[in-house]
Amino acid sequence: MPSIDRLSALLEHFHLSARLSFSGSMCGKHVFPYEAKKAYLHVFRSGSVKVRHPQKMQGVPAQVQLNEPSFLFYPRPLTHQFINSPDDASQFVCAEIDFQGGNMHPIVQALPSFVLLPLSEVDGLEASLNLLFAETGRVRCGHKILADRLFEVVLIQLLRWLLDHPAHANINDGLLMGLTSPQIAKALTAMHESPGLAWTIEQLAETSGMSRTAFAIKFKKLLGTSPGQYLADWRLALVQARLKEGITLKALALELGYSSQSALTRVFSQRLGVSPRQWLSRATPVFDKER
Repeated sequence: MPSIDRLSALLEHFHLSARLSFSGSMCGKHVFPYEAKKAYLHVFRSGSVKVRHPQKMQGVPAQVQLNEPSFLFYPRPLTHQFINSPDDASQFVCAEIDFQGGNMHPIVQALPSFVLLPLSEVDGLEASLNLLFAETGRVRCGHKILADRLFEVVLIQLLRWLLDHPAHANINDGLLMGLTSPQIAKALTAMHESPGLAWTIEQLAETSGMSRTAFAIKFKKLLGTSPGQYLADWRLALVQARLKEGITLKALALELGYSSQSALTRVFSQRLGVSPRQWLSRATPVFDKER
């Protein structure tokens, strides 16, 4: 890959955070329900454990037996169970992951519901994992906060590794596949970094070092949509995220390249079926609106 940063612009616009939820031995049965509406990253350190997924979902095995240290990554809510005998404890370090926008987070949309990777396959994380295990192994001043930050480091490193090894997570199309292409990654990164520019197909193709036709064909093949539609959807995703932060439509229209507030409202309504005001009213919890 060329020396471009494919992740930072995504994570600067759509943040992620981790919160240590468990560290130690698990024995018996532990259930992580769908109703909790949480994403998880589990680091299975040692032992033997059976992982069950009661919900039938394409690409998600009903049951997996783990006998080697592994990552179990659930980018979106999915019921999962860890089961082992009471006298055969397994060592885990687990974190709840908060993706800004939930299932609307671009990376969440690009990932499968379940990613299982043996730790031995994911190189470059040993130092971070050793620090994480050291901080979760015993209680010290600030260890909880430091463990949260270390989990975020591990997650970002894991995402970076997946960008270079998409097949290991059964990723065949979508944003992450686009970012694996040296040429298409340049155009995607440019749109992520400067969404307000009036990008044309010709400009994006030139950024990628490709002809207009070759660029359009390869972009559609990898991402399943056209460059123009991707840019429009990226802008609207940013509008949704920023509206929740209290940014006005007028400011967003100016920032994201719309000719006016009414033009942004029109595009938003056509694409999502409701006006920005209606969408925000539905997306904002009552306790937030009452503040």
